Parts: sequence; C-alpha cells; structure tokens
Amino acid sequence: MKNKLFILTLIVFCLQFWSIVPAEPASKAGLTQQVTQAAPVKGGHLAVSLPAEPPGLDPTVDTSTTTHLLVYANIYESLIKIGKKGNLEPSLAESWSISGGGRVYTFRLNQRIKYHNNERFNSHVADWNLKRTQAKGNHKHLKGIIKIESPDPYTLVVTLKEPDSLFLAHLSEGEALMLPKKGYGPAITYPIGTGPFKFIQWVRGDRLEMARYKNYRNRDLPYLDKVTFKFIPDPKARLAALKTGEVDVVMGYSASPKSALDLARDERFKVLTGLSTGEVILSINNKAKPFNDLRIRQALTMAINREEVIKEAMYGFGEPIGSHWSPVTPYYVNLTGLYPYNPEKALKLLKEAGYPKGFDTVMKLPAPYTYLQRTGVALAKMLGRVGVHVDLKVIPWEEWNKQVFKNKDYQLAVVSHTEPWDINLYADPENYIQYDSELFRKAYSQALKALSEEQKKKYFELCQRIIAEDAASGFLFSMPTLQIMRVEVMDWWENYPTKIMDLTRVWLKEPE
Repeated sequence: MKNKLFILTLIVFCLQFWSIVPAEPASKAGLTQQVTQAAPVKGGHLAVSLPAEPPGLDPTVDTSTTTHLLVYANIYESLIKIGKKGNLEPSLAESWSISGGGRVYTFRLNQRIKYHNNERFNSHVADWNLKRTQAKGNHKHLKGIIKIESPDPYTLVVTLKEPDSLFLAHLSEGEALMLPKKGYGPAITYPIGTGPFKFIQWVRGDRLEMARYKNYRNRDLPYLDKVTFKFIPDPKARLAALKTGEVDVVMGYSASPKSALDLARDERFKVLTGLSTGEVILSINNKAKPFNDLRIRQALTMAINREEVIKEAMYGFGEPIGSHWSPVTPYYVNLTGLYPYNPEKALKLLKEAGYPKGFDTVMKLPAPYTYLQRTGVALAKMLGRVGVHVDLKVIPWEEWNKQVFKNKDYQLAVVSHTEPWDINLYADPENYIQYDSELFRKAYSQALKALSEEQKKKYFELCQRIIAEDAASGFLFSMPTLQIMRVEVMDWWENYPTKIMDLTRVWLKEPE
C-alpha cells in the first residue's frame, strides 16, 4: 500500500509540471549546466516555490513527497543519508559495520549532536525512534528488525531476522528520520530536528520558513542564513514570482518544458536538467491472454521506440530504460539494447504466437495525469503499426487504482513507479503485473543476502536482466526533473536519487 500511496503523491506533485506543454516537441537547446565557483559564500536568503503544500511535517507518519522534500536533510536527519550520486554517506552515525552474516549492524554515533531544542542525540534516542516507527508500521523495511541494543550512549546495534543488503539504504529514507524524544509530539506542525536548518514558522496556505541552526555540528554549514518555501499552486504565478524576484528557484517537477526552454534564454536564469528515481512503464498483465505468451510481450517491447515516446510524451526530456531501474540508482545497467526497436521482428513474433494480423486490446490510463496519457497515445500509435490495435481508456485515478492495482482487471496500463529500489515489486507474489518467476525471486533473495559490493552489483544487475529478458513490463524511460533558478544559486542537486531537497551546501554567489 505504501508503494501505491507514494506513486500517487509524486504523480500529484508532478502533475502541474507536465500539464503545461508546447503544442509541438521542443528543442532542448539553451539548457545550461551548473558551474560552481571554488569558494562558497556564506549568507543570504533563498526562496523556493513549490506547487503543493504538505499535509504535515512529520515524514515518519506522512509519505507525502512535499513533506520529505521540505524537512529531510534540512531539519531532520537520519543515521545515514543519500548523497548526490545515490551513495550512502555518514550522517548521525559516523560509521557502521556489518557482522553476523549480514544480520547485525553496529553504528557508531556522532557524540556532538544536539537537537534544536538542546536535547542530546544518542543511541537511546535512536533506539526509541526505530521502535516507534516499527510500532506504527509505517516503514515496511524495518519489520525485519528483531533486536535493538544500546551498549553505550553512542553505540547502536541492530539485529535483523534475515540479511538485507538494502537495510542501510532504507535507513536513509524519510520514514527513518530521527525525532527528539522530548519534542516529537507537535512534529506534524512544528518539527524539531538535528539538521542544518531550524524551523521558524509555517503560515498555512502561504509559506514555510527555516533558518540556519547556529549550533550545527559542522560550523561551516549551512551556507544560507534563511530559506523560505512558497506554496504557489498556479504554474503561471510561480514563473511570475521567479521573474519578479519573489522566489529564486522553481523546484524540480513544477516547471514545464516550454517554460524551462524560454527562461534558459534569459541571462538572469539557468535551467538544470536531471533524472529522478521514477520509472515510467507500460504495465502488462502477465496472466491475461495473449500477454501470458513471452513472444507477445517481446513483440510489444520491440514495437516501441523509446526515444520517440520521450519526444512525443515528454518533449524530449527523460532517458530510455530497459528494465525497472533508474540510472540514478546504484547498480544500474543499461538494457535498452536487449530488445531494440524493431517492428519487423515484432511482426514476426506476433505471427509465431498465432497473431499474424495482430489483435485488439485495451490500455487503461489514469486521469488527469496528462503526461501518462500522452505516453499512452504514443504507445498506441506504435503498437498499431504492427497490428496491435489499442483502445485507450482514460479513467479517474481512484477507479484506475482499484481496477489496475487492486483488482488486476486490465490488459495494459501506463504508470510511473517512483520509489528507489522498487524492483522488489516483481518478487511480490501479489504484484499487480502478475509476473511470476522463481528465477527472479531467487536472484532477488541473493541480492538481499549479498555481503559485498561485488555481490550486490552482480545480483541486482541479474534482477534487472531477468525481468528485461522476460519483458515483464514495457520499460520506457526514467522520469526527468527540470529546475529553473537564478544564476546566482549554486550547488543545487541536478538528479534526485531519493525524496530529498538537501540545501545544506547550496549557496548564493555575488551578482556579477
């Protein structure tokens, strides 16, 4: 259920980004790369616009993408954090070791950390946080913990029932952030964390403010004095706010491609392009005839020109993928060449499977998510070229969710899966795609049991390859991000390997 909720929250967050687009595919000429000066400058007030306001500010109970973007790494911190390249970095834990055949994790905590209310962070607080999150059942990946110990105030020992090579990655997610024992009660409206910024106020319907935490353990950080998040639902109003100087950044998914291209030509602004953990796929019901035949699924895959889909549905932004894995996630392997675009081969496979004249099918698309609908239109056109005639059905989200995710009552569908590491979908016997592979389950189990980076790489790559060879889904592209900002804004993240908007090292250079 958490996967489905997260898909929904990020789709909602992305909606206004992709609903305002040019009439024809646009050229990406003029987009700029970020160039960072050697010496960051301290000080300044940064204003960031967001299209949605969070329902609350406690990410341990709220999976809203906006909540995570606001508070993760800025106000709250976790034992371990995700870096720009998707790598694991020390945070509240200075170091860690793994023993007991991959079941025992020992964390050495930083001894200089205090919450913004002056409460000290230690192993007893970490113990309480993990048990609290476990009890609420909001983080499925913590269910494997069978014992938590605090042998001393700055050592935390966590024992798992089974090895889990992704345990550290999951500890870096928003649901595992560390709240204070004495100040967690009002966290939903008044967060108290250990991060580089301290919460100031939340003016409902307007803005959220935070300021530099002067007692942050790294006295050189953060660089900014103050950050204001402005909640501006209307896309035209967001761009107007940027042009007038009311905000400095139009965040991530809330900028349209046309706006990005237009503003890239204005010397006052720059546009950063990157990728997210989202995988847009053609979901194929593997148990619905004729899609239970591998040759049919292979034919569909080879009838699809991913570059053309990206051009028509995303106006050229995004990157083709050949499996259920984003290029910003570690261990990614490019499998787009496994079943390359080849309509002639697709026709041959259809004939071998007993459909020389093709067949009729239905593709269910969720409304009102126009970028998914455009994807469906592009796919229907390509599949039609090989005789697969697609009837597009645009269905309200809640009904689509019921029919596709819950009841598995569909043949084809289009959706964006957005959680990191969500290839585990294919190991779930109840998965809505109805993909059933003992080979994949064994490979995924081996990946979770892997103790070395070499073994993790080997088995996670194998997992990607198995579902790609089985054409379990039509793997299309990684969801892009576009961020428009003043040229003075430096060291902003271009890619999003997790739900994070880490402003710790963002700074403002002096205007030239």
